[in-house]
Amino acid sequence: MLIELRRMGFDCKSQQPVNVFYETYVVGDYSYDIMVDDCVIIENKARDFLREDDIFQLINYLKATRIEVGLLLNFGKRPGFSRKIFTNDRKKREHG
Repeated sequence: MLIELRRMGFDCKSQQPVNVFYETYVVGDYSYDIMVDDCVIIENKARDFLREDDIFQLINYLKATRIEVGLLLNFGKRPGFSRKIFTNDRKKREHG
């Protein structure tokens, strides 16, 4: 998928670390699968079906970044997808 997105002209980053903060302290980090054009996070799975914790994982990526749109794609036995949007005024102030 990464190769095809790049072939189509999208700027894609893969497995980039994202710091997780509690107040001003870094308490952990995430590593999303793909970020496209600095505006969409794609998380890929290969499961029998998408689970609730997969959706929460994507939402947490959106909360931890300035990105507001995420796609969760499942390539398992029952392919599927979920689109999530997370936006709030705090993100706009913090990430400029």
